[in-house]
Amino acid sequence: MTTQQTLKEVREAITAANRALDSLENAQRELKGAKNWGLLDLFGGGMMTTMFKHGRMDKAQRQIEDAKYYLQVLKKELRDIDVPMNFNIEVGGFLSFADLFFDGAVADWMVQSRINDAIRQVNNANARVMEILGNLQRWEDELLAGPMK
Repeated sequence: MTTQQTLKEVREAITAANRALDSLENAQRELKGAKNWGLLDLFGGGMMTTMFKHGRMDKAQRQIEDAKYYLQVLKKELRDIDVPMNFNIEVGGFLSFADLFFDGAVADWMVQSRINDAIRQVNNANARVMEILGNLQRWEDELLAGPMK
């Protein structure tokens, strides 16, 4: 592969990493909002609080799905330049039905626990993508600088 081809592939990987980061950061924001509504729900927030919490959870889930897509694109781009990447984001259902149907302390606690797990997973994925992005950007700089004389 020529330097120009490698540079093109590295830039495509950088673009995918940035898109994944945007989605992960949006998911973090929505999950934090859901967590806050969830805390209020734990202390007797009522049906409206539950609905606000689930609205944020739904938005977070969409952002996580977007992030998963861009992470798959990033994996493909990294394979194109022979860089392995092996991690997954797995955020299961948020127990939405149970929380709405059984709107009580146990269901609220279970949902809050899932939200906290999702936040940890998204934070870990974000840190990993940031690390990969930093490496890609250094590689891009090296390619642009050309061979050492």
